[in-house]
Amino acid sequence: MITITVVTVTWQAAQVLQPTLDSVARQTYEAVEHLIIDGASTDGTLAIAERYRDDCAHAGSPHQVVICSESDKGLYDAMNKGLAKATGHYVVFLNAGDRFAGDDTLERVAATAMAAGDGQLPAVIYGDTHLIDSEGHDLGPRRLRPPRQLSWRSFRHGMLVCHQAFFARTDIARHIRYDTRYRYSADVDWCIRVMKEAQRTNAALTPVGDVTALFLEGGQTTAHHRDSLKERFQVMRRHYGLCTTVLMHGWFVIRQLFNH
Repeated sequence: MITITVVTVTWQAAQVLQPTLDSVARQTYEAVEHLIIDGASTDGTLAIAERYRDDCAHAGSPHQVVICSESDKGLYDAMNKGLAKATGHYVVFLNAGDRFAGDDTLERVAATAMAAGDGQLPAVIYGDTHLIDSEGHDLGPRRLRPPRQLSWRSFRHGMLVCHQAFFARTDIARHIRYDTRYRYSADVDWCIRVMKEAQRTNAALTPVGDVTALFLEGGQTTAHHRDSLKERFQVMRRHYGLCTTVLMHGWFVIRQLFNH
């Protein structure tokens, strides 16, 4: 049975954490490991996480909940800790405020992996993402949508697959650490490098064909939009070269102008 590790990174997340935990708890798929990697929060986050763990145990949930709370060097350092601790066949990052699209989301991800049928589990299972507001209202799909056929070159058009909808095979992912030199865009770089490794090993990138994640609008990247864009330019330049990156950013600007 395929096990899926869900990593939730938290810091001072008491206001937004509970819906994320509820979303994982409601998953009908049983083979779930939920790692909560907390950065030594002082606002009640840890108490919420511990109550969730205890409630799962008392209810006889088959989900395994593990909590680690200690100081870290930021979001991507915490994500690297999650990668190091993950024991499932696949790992996905569902951070505080984000949710799975439905109670059967992980069922569908596991079924997609098992249906691959070529003797090798896909390197990545990916889905679509909708935005939600602070009340959990569905705001519709992200502007960028996942393609039917994904490759590492796809991200030159932008991050077509949201990080929360990117299920990476753990044996590949744990050896590709987040580059902590980036503060806002290490997730983009990490996804590209995972997909490059998939191509090197001839492992598939397989779509679920449906929405898998609900992303809380207004996160860290949104709050630091300009700095995030600068970093993304450097990430794209690193992987696609300066010429391609400049041309694609020119197209982004034109598209924005027409959208307005």
